[in-house]
Amino acid sequence: MELPPYRTPALKSILKQTWFKGEQYLRKMGTIILMASLIIWALGYFPQGKYIDEQFDNKITVLQQESSQLTTNPELEHQINQLLAEKKRLKQENSFIGRLGKFVEPAIAPLGFDWKMGVAIIAGSAAKEIVVSTLGVLYQTNDEDEQGLADRMKEQTYMEGSRAGNKVFTPLVAISFMLFILIYFPCIAVVAAIKNESGHWKWSLFLTVYTTALAYLISLGVYQIGSILGF
Repeated sequence: MELPPYRTPALKSILKQTWFKGEQYLRKMGTIILMASLIIWALGYFPQGKYIDEQFDNKITVLQQESSQLTTNPELEHQINQLLAEKKRLKQENSFIGRLGKFVEPAIAPLGFDWKMGVAIIAGSAAKEIVVSTLGVLYQTNDEDEQGLADRMKEQTYMEGSRAGNKVFTPLVAISFMLFILIYFPCIAVVAAIKNESGHWKWSLFLTVYTTALAYLISLGVYQIGSILGF
C-alpha cells in the first residue's frame, strides 16, 4: 500500500476535520441515538400496569388511614416511599422492556449483570453509544431528584433473589460490564460494511458470533475469578 508523506497538519485542516466529525456525531445523536432512546422509553412505559397502580394506591390509602394510631409521620413517609419504590420497580419489570430483560437475565447473571444491563447490551447492538442512553432511561427518576446517572447506578440494589440487598454495580461488575461492551458485537453499520466489502454474510455472522462469545468468556472469567478472590 502506498502512503503519502507525513506532514504537520495545517490549522485549517484540523478545524475542518473537527467540525466534520463533530457534525457527524451530532447527526447520529439526533437520529439513531434519539430514536433508540425513545423506543426504549416506550417499551419501558407500556403496558402501564394500572392494576399495579390500583394495588399500591389502595395500600397507601389504608396506611394513611391507620397512621394516626399506628405510626408517626416520619415512619409513615418512609413506608409510603418504600411502597412507591416497589410500585415503580414492579411496573418497570412488567413492561415490555422489563420482560425482555428478565428473559435474558439468566444468561448474563454469571457475568454479574442484572436485567437492566442486559437490555442495554441488546440496545447497544445498534450503536454502542446507545448503551449509556438506555441506562439513563432505565434509571430515570422523578423531576425533583437531582442525582446523576452514576449516583443512581451506585445506589441500585437487588430487591429479590439470592442477592437481595447487595449492590448491583460494584467495581468488579463495572469492569466486567465495560469489557463486555468494549469487545462484543460491533454496531450494525460495521456488520453491513463487512458484508459489502467481503460480498458474503458469513464473515459478518462470524464476526458477530466470535466477538460476542469472546466478550462473554472474558467477562465471565473476570467476574468469577474476581469473586473468588474477594474483589
